[in-house]
Amino acid sequence: MPTAMLQIDYVNVLAAALGPAHGLTPAEIKRAESAVKHVITRIESERKNGRHRYRDLPDDGNMLNAVKTAVRKFKPGVENLVVLGIGGSALGNIALQTALNPPLHNLLPKNKRRGPRLFVIDNVDPVQFANLLDILGPAIKKTLFNVISKSGETAETASQFLITRDLLSKKLGAKNLAKRLVVTTDPETGTLRQLADDHGWYTLPVPDGVGGRFSVLSAVGLFSAAMCGINIDKLLTGAAEMSRRVASKVVRKNPAAMLALLLHAFYTRGKRMHVLFPYGYQLKDLADWYRQLWAESLGKQHDLEGRPVIVGPTPIKALGATDQHSQVQLYREGPNDKVFIFLEVEKFARDVKIPRGKGTPETLKYLEGASLERLLSAERRATEFALAASHRPCLNIRFPRVNEQTVGQFIMLWEAATSIMGGLLNIDPYDQPAVQLGKEYTYALMGKPGYEKLARRFAKRAGKTGRYSV
Repeated sequence: MPTAMLQIDYVNVLAAALGPAHGLTPAEIKRAESAVKHVITRIESERKNGRHRYRDLPDDGNMLNAVKTAVRKFKPGVENLVVLGIGGSALGNIALQTALNPPLHNLLPKNKRRGPRLFVIDNVDPVQFANLLDILGPAIKKTLFNVISKSGETAETASQFLITRDLLSKKLGAKNLAKRLVVTTDPETGTLRQLADDHGWYTLPVPDGVGGRFSVLSAVGLFSAAMCGINIDKLLTGAAEMSRRVASKVVRKNPAAMLALLLHAFYTRGKRMHVLFPYGYQLKDLADWYRQLWAESLGKQHDLEGRPVIVGPTPIKALGATDQHSQVQLYREGPNDKVFIFLEVEKFARDVKIPRGKGTPETLKYLEGASLERLLSAERRATEFALAASHRPCLNIRFPRVNEQTVGQFIMLWEAATSIMGGLLNIDPYDQPAVQLGKEYTYALMGKPGYEKLARRFAKRAGKTGRYSV
């Protein structure tokens, strides 16, 4: 049976729905197609020379076999899986679990779960980490830690790892450390690679040429997914299906091309905030994943020729119906500088009926006999129509169902749209030069050798800050 495909509806971005001041005309879309087609042609040509490596992940049989081998080795007897990572090493793991496992997965009894409890620790908040260690307690001997860092020098993940290594060494002995540790890192170089090689720790590869925010369909995201019972074959099948669709040079048949075209067209009109608005709890953490992908890839101050440009849309997340009550007032009556991208679920995996009963007030009887699925769907449609009535452009990405195939499609859709959007903005969507300076300042404040000059600069500034405090 063919896989049901994601669809993008864009009727509520057109001038016919919004008026000419805020909507796009068919002629505008037609004129924009030429530039988009040129970008797609270039991307597909560059893929032959090893660029855009994330597009090849769904067909990487060696990587898939490596993940499955690791799962077979470590899953038996494991009650807890702790992922240590940050940014692209964490957000994809979280998104997959929220989308494809029950919302209360960790609270289910062992015989009702498809795998161990999962904890993704993507920060260095001391209270959070200390509480995790308390929760694990004696179960530390049945806990597997997956450390994810390409270089091994990311301060947050490195600190988590050092604490974990010390704890496991004390509880199990240094010789048994390898039984509770899987290291996902660069296959050849880096601090973590050297440590793993020296001590014989089990490793999985961070693929060459794939940045962290594009890595969820590699061992970075697939290991925890498979450990917790998610069908990664179907996930990759969905991604491969979308990869074929986004290669099309027929722009109106290419969902990533249309997504990038429309968002770029509004960007040039000054609508530079993009609100991803899932109506479905399962999809909420895909919005966090999207925010990193869109922000880190497209926020740049130089173009491909090195000229100053300062570009980048601002990604925002919302959750329906919750944020109808916290954000829509701003969205309808505040600045008209946003595009709204709704995520619709046509058929939820479960539904709850609203029963009929005696004594229901007349004002609530309209709800009786309906269901929560119907109500949530009505809320999404109503919010989209209300925003369109206020001349706010709205896209709608429709999931026939939320499952491995459609989630795989969604991930590949946005990754490909990011590449195309980067081409339209004439910037490199794969680097992140602005992130490095913050890392260097952290090294200086923490006393890392080689950063003494930055540390002295901080000390000089620290003497002035008190004068400007209230």
